[in-house]
Order: sequence, then C-alpha cells, then structure tokens
Amino acid sequence: MKTSKLLKVGAKAAGIAAAVTLLSSSAFAADPIRIGSVLSVTGPASFLGDPQKKTIEMLTEQINAKGGINGRKIELVIYDDGGDANAARTFANRLVDQDKIVAMVGGSTTGTTMSMLPVFEDAELPFMSMAGALQVVKPTKKWVFKTPQTDTMACEKIFADLKARNLTSIALVSGTDGFGRSMRDQCVAVAPNYNIKIVHEESFGPRDSDMTPQLTNVRGRSDVQAVVVPGIGQAPAILVRNYKQMNITLPLYVSHGVASKEFIKLAEGGAEGGRLPAPALLLGDKLAASDPQRKPVMAYINDYEKKTGQPVSAFGAFMHDGFLMVVEAIERAKSTDPAKIRAQIEATKRFVGVNGIYTMAPNDHMGLDLTGFRMVEIRGNDWVPVPEAK
Repeated sequence: MKTSKLLKVGAKAAGIAAAVTLLSSSAFAADPIRIGSVLSVTGPASFLGDPQKKTIEMLTEQINAKGGINGRKIELVIYDDGGDANAARTFANRLVDQDKIVAMVGGSTTGTTMSMLPVFEDAELPFMSMAGALQVVKPTKKWVFKTPQTDTMACEKIFADLKARNLTSIALVSGTDGFGRSMRDQCVAVAPNYNIKIVHEESFGPRDSDMTPQLTNVRGRSDVQAVVVPGIGQAPAILVRNYKQMNITLPLYVSHGVASKEFIKLAEGGAEGGRLPAPALLLGDKLAASDPQRKPVMAYINDYEKKTGQPVSAFGAFMHDGFLMVVEAIERAKSTDPAKIRAQIEATKRFVGVNGIYTMAPNDHMGLDLTGFRMVEIRGNDWVPVPEAK
C-alpha cells in the first residue's frame, strides 16, 4: 500500500494545519471504493483523532491485503481538521465536491461532527461519526450514524453506580466545550431518575491549566458526597491532578471521554481510585473467555499495538467499529450507491465490536444500550472492572 500526503495548508486565517492522506495502489484492477474521513489528528483533540487515523489506516491495509470489498480495494481520503469546526466543514465539502466519496467515517469531536453533519445530509452520503454527544443522532437523521455511547448513557451508568454505593448528593464539575456542556445537561436531566441530587456545580475551559479554585469551592461544601466530571481532553487530567494535590478524598467519577491510558499518564496519579464508564476494550484480557467481545477486543489490541507500538484507546475503538460496520454494509449492498450503503448500515444487527454490540434501526442510529459500557476503576495505572450495579 502506497501512502502519499497530498495537502498541507492553512485551514483558516489563524493557521490551523490540515493534511490529507490518500491510500491507494496503482496496481488495483478495479476502481477503488473511496471512503472519506475528517479527523482531529493534531491540535487539542489529537488524543481522539490520532488513534482513529491509525486505526482506519491499519484496518484498510488488512482489508485490502485480503482482496478489498467484493474484489475492490478501499481508497481512503483523510483530512486533519486540527480540532477546528470550520476547517472540518471545509474538508467535508471537499470530500463531497472534489473527492467524490461514497461514505464518510470520522468527526472526532462533537463540534466538528455537528459542523459537517449538514454537508453530508445535503449530499445524501452516509456519515458514521465518532462523536459522543446525543444530538448527533437525536433526533434521528436519515444519513447520520455514530459509534460512541451517548453522554446520556454515561450519566446513567455513573448514577447507577453512585446509587449502588448509597451516594446521592453530588457536585458536577463540567467542561465548557461541546461535549462537556452536552453531558452536563444530560446528567442534570436524568439525575432525578436515580434520586441523585446535584447540590453544586463548577465548570472549566478546555485550555484551563489550574482547577484549584473550582475544587476549593467543591471542598467547601459539606453536602457533597461525590464529584462527577463531564469533560473530555487534557483538562480533566489537570483537574484530577489538582484533586490529588488538594488531598480531596471524595469518590471521583470522570467521563467516557477520557477513556485512555494517556489520561492516566497525564493525571500523574490523580486518577487513582477514580471510576468511569468505558467500553470492553479497556479491560482486554480481563474479559471472561465467554464474553462475546473478547475475541474482537484481543485481536484489535494485538494488531494495533504491534502496528503502532502504542496502547489502544476507546477513541480508536469508535473508529474500529464504525469503519467495519460501513465496510460490511458495502459488502452486503454489493454496491457503492450511497443510498444502498446507508440502508445496509441501518440494517446492521448484532455487530460485535470492541466498543459494544450494535443493532441499528430506523429510529436508532447508534445501536447500543447500557451493556456497551463497563464500569471500571483506575488502579495501579490500569483499568479494573467494577461489579455491575443492580
């Protein structure tokens, strides 16, 4: 497989770097199937986009080595939006107008996904997003699908665990980015269903470098029994680092948006004992032999770590499942007609992925329920399964 970088230009006046990677081979006998992707490979959301890019490239190499899809090789067109929503929309238009893709798999963040979403809807091209927020698929949009569990589900998983621990009075310390705001709103909405009271709230920006003022306010509340952090990116790692430095001992929950070893590393020990909802992927060989996800999880872990020399993350898992569902949809459709591909994605039944087991439907373009999440605790810089709350 030949890889060539075709583009590196300023995405906006401020100078967001962008790049496109085209994977192809001149030796392919039939026209390749062109699939597009816009990812945050660089910039503040690179912890999302980088493993996603590595994953889609690895899977494409594997599929093409086995003959491609129905005898046709895959050609990827990948753009790096640098985490910038305006750049993402520019690249989405380019994928439609110039690159003539048949499907799109990408959108590392909620912000970039929402900026691209109208482009692919207008073009009537299937769009498999990697973004976590509920509004990506609610209300259901004909051409749009997603692989990550929603922020609503993350709140529900956390609250079920809190309830099992008899912790009912919490503080929310939420990010002000799109993901943080969305998850905060969903947690507020579903808290009454679990008899959880949100007695205090604080917030932090994605580029904040010190959260001690917010945590000082939390520590000053005698009615707070636990702290929940709806957030994504590097900022939550700084927050939990400050948490440790301030010797706060309240039970701590972070979001699925930080489900990577990089978060544990950046937290510098502050995440120890913290809990979060996470996919089966993070548990790896700790999964039971009878667990249907164990086989694909272990295959992905072994392949990815051998290929990249880096640990897997939940964010690469979103791409793994989304890309393979699109590939299988093209196989079943026996066509590159976007409408037929879309229909087959929607017809997906019990696709056993590394992030969850998916069953799509006309009114459900995510296809996951709460069983897609496992509650884990961070111990010794690793993930330890927590017994399921009843």
